[in-house]
Amino acid sequence: MLVCLFFSSLQRLQGAETLKIDVAGIDRERIMKAAALAMKLEPVTITSFPAKLSEGGINDFYSNGDYWWPNPKKPNGLPYIKKDGETNPENFGQHRIALKALRDSVAALAAAYKLTGDERYVTKATELLKVFFLDAKTRMNPNLQYAQAIPGVSPGRGIGIIDALHLIEIPLAVKTLENSKSFPKESGAELRLWFGKLANWMVDSKNGKEEAAAKNNHAVAFYLQLAVYADFVNDAEKLKECRRQYKEIFIGKQMAADGGFPLELSRTKPYGYSIFQLDNMATLCQVLSTKEDNLWNFKASDNRGISLGLVFLYPYLEDKLKWKLKPDVQAWEGWPARQPALLFAGVALGEQRYLDLWKRLPADPTDAEVQRNIAITQPLLWMK
Repeated sequence: MLVCLFFSSLQRLQGAETLKIDVAGIDRERIMKAAALAMKLEPVTITSFPAKLSEGGINDFYSNGDYWWPNPKKPNGLPYIKKDGETNPENFGQHRIALKALRDSVAALAAAYKLTGDERYVTKATELLKVFFLDAKTRMNPNLQYAQAIPGVSPGRGIGIIDALHLIEIPLAVKTLENSKSFPKESGAELRLWFGKLANWMVDSKNGKEEAAAKNNHAVAFYLQLAVYADFVNDAEKLKECRRQYKEIFIGKQMAADGGFPLELSRTKPYGYSIFQLDNMATLCQVLSTKEDNLWNFKASDNRGISLGLVFLYPYLEDKLKWKLKPDVQAWEGWPARQPALLFAGVALGEQRYLDLWKRLPADPTDAEVQRNIAITQPLLWMK
């Protein structure tokens, strides 16, 4: 099936010019290159990488907290101690890598199918999805109970739910794949069951409740995941709660009067965290906006809204040398990349300068930390 080259947003600000952008044409070469690599990929699963320190089973996702290091004052290094902003390269990260590889491949295959209608991409994506999510022996269990564990401190924490942020591109990929005669209907149903269970675990578990109540980017990332999964399984109540959180908490309490996010700006990586936060806020708008409730248009009584967030950060995305704070302690040189916020907001808010900058920035950043903090690799799948 050939895809229409031009896309527009849901509902734009009153008076804003309707903008179009040829995402398919712009990204065609990189999509086809990524899909070619994905076609050669052997099925990936977390069960190929047993985590020796995990208190869960072989099918349970496991990771260590990013900024936690062995205690040099203790012979066994326990309990670990925190160094904010400094990622420990020796921490267990194989499940994160496997999850990201799965996301990268399935998203690329779905995007390539959307461009070309070639059923081979669907067949390969189906194989990868079955092994990672559905096969009883190799599947990842639909929870993140053991994510971001801290040796000697905690077997897993709510803060670890953010490790699965890359999964948000899977439901979008599946929706595209479902347009194919080669994609099994039962696979779509089983995947919705899997993501529905994950969404329920997020809402009901102790770790999930803790993460949902976070005061910073972690809550935004939590509700972005929940919004995508709830949309995938048509859970109206969860979607309603995601919209409330966006309006009352993320705009109402996390965003400052100038459009910045103070808790992100106070970190040792304020530039990267600010970009990460804005990307996820804009993606929430992209996912949750409807004709009746357009979050792109929502503003608090003092004019705070997503458009103000873009106004705050855009000058520093355009020219990083204008950044008024100290450079980030990690990945400073890797930012910015082709941030989803620029694309989604550029179309939705009628801002050509955002789209122009998005096109100029690197589409595929090479810095591992930057890659880890951009949840969307194939924006073609996200355009309305």
